[in-house]
Amino acid sequence: MSPATAARVAPGATHALQPLRWAGEGPGPTRPILALGAWFKNAPCLLGSAGALFSPNLGDLDTPQACREVEPAVAALLAATPDRPLAVAHDLHPDFHSTRVALSTAARLGVPALGVQHHHAHVGAVLAEHGRFDVRPVLGLALDGIGLGSDGQAWGGELLQVAGAHCERLGHLRPLRLPGGDRAAREPWRMAAALLHACGRGGDIARRFARQPAAAMLAQVLARPALCQPTSSLGRHFDAAAGLLGVCEVMQADAEAAIALETLASAHGAANPLNAGWRLLAPEATHAVGANAPTAQAAPTPAGGPATPKAGAGSAETPPLLQLDLHPLLLHLADTTDPGRGAALFHATLAAALIDWVALAADGQPCATVVLSGGCMHNRILSAALEAGLAARGFEVLCARRLSPGDGGIALGQAWVAWHQLARKDS
Repeated sequence: MSPATAARVAPGATHALQPLRWAGEGPGPTRPILALGAWFKNAPCLLGSAGALFSPNLGDLDTPQACREVEPAVAALLAATPDRPLAVAHDLHPDFHSTRVALSTAARLGVPALGVQHHHAHVGAVLAEHGRFDVRPVLGLALDGIGLGSDGQAWGGELLQVAGAHCERLGHLRPLRLPGGDRAAREPWRMAAALLHACGRGGDIARRFARQPAAAMLAQVLARPALCQPTSSLGRHFDAAAGLLGVCEVMQADAEAAIALETLASAHGAANPLNAGWRLLAPEATHAVGANAPTAQAAPTPAGGPATPKAGAGSAETPPLLQLDLHPLLLHLADTTDPGRGAALFHATLAAALIDWVALAADGQPCATVVLSGGCMHNRILSAALEAGLAARGFEVLCARRLSPGDGGIALGQAWVAWHQLARKDS
C-alpha cells in the first residue's frame, strides 16, 4: 500500500507503517527525525537516511478517538528504529494535539522539539519526496485552507523562497476576512459576504443570502475589523467563489465547495482567463502592476488583531510583500449567472494569475525551480494548469507525486526542515 493509499486508512486502523523511499541528491539525516504532522489528516512520520516511514492517516484531530491514536502511532514509528531521534518536529500552532504530543515526546526522549511553519513544511515535503536535501533556493507556492503563519496570522496563499532551513515570505494573496471565525471555513456564504463587503457591496449581503439567519447582521460584523481575522488562504477564496456562484452556501463535507467548483469547471470545459481579473500589487509602491491591473491602488493593510496565537515576531520592520489581488475575479463572479462558466473562469483566471505572480517574484531571484504544494493542489485542473504554464515560462516544476500535497504529507516536510535547522546549527 502506498503512502497516498495509507492516507485513506480510517482512524482506529492498525499502525502498520508505510515506507517512502527515494534516490536522493543529499545525505539525509544519519539518525532519524520524528515529525508529528498538523491538525488535519494527521499522519506522523519518521525521516531517515534512505527514506521515510509514515503512520496511517489518523484523521483530523478534532475527536477524542483521533487524538487517542497519535501516541500509539508515534510508539510504532519509534519501535521501527534502534536509534533515538535527533529531534521531534511539529507545527507552530501551540494548541494542536500533535504539537502537545511532540513536546511531551521530545521531553521524554531528551531531544529538541522544533517548531516548523506550516507552509515551509508543505514545500519541504515535496522537496523531500523528490530527494532534494540540498539548500539550493526554490520558489514555493503553498496553497491551502489555513496554517498558522510566523506572524501569528492565518496564512494559506503563500509565495515563499525556501533554501533548507531558510524560508522567506515573498508574497501572499490579498486577504479576505473570516466573519464568524472557524464557521467561515465551513460556510462559504460568509466568505462570499466578506468579498462583497470588501468591494463596497455590503448592502447586498442580507438580500443575497436571505436563507442564512446571520446574513442580516454580517455586514455590521464585517464593518468591525477586530471581529474578523484576515486570511490569505486560497481555500477560502475557493469558498468565496462557490458562495458567490450559488454553488454551495454551507458545506456538509470537507472541501465540498472546492470539489463542486472543480466538478462544474470540468463539465464546462476550458475557458479563457478573465481580462483584468487580478492585480499584482507591488510591495514598494502604491499602485498595481502588470497587464491585469485595471486600477492604480494597493491592497489595504488588514486591521485588527489575529484570532490565533502569536507564534513568531512580526514587526514594523517586516518588509512589504508582493500581493496577488483576486478581488476583481471574485467580484465578477458575483454577477455571473452561469455557475459552470463561472467555475471554469475562476480556475483559468486563478492559474494565469498565480503564474504571473511567480514570474514577477522570480525576476531577480536565484530560483529556477517552483514547488507546488498545499491541499489546493488536489485540484487537478489547477495543478495541471500551473505545471504546464510554469514549465512554459522556463521553470522546473516539482509537485507531490506519491504523497498527498496537503496535510497528509506535511510531517515529512516538518522533518525535512528540522534536519536543515539542525545542520545549520552544526555548521
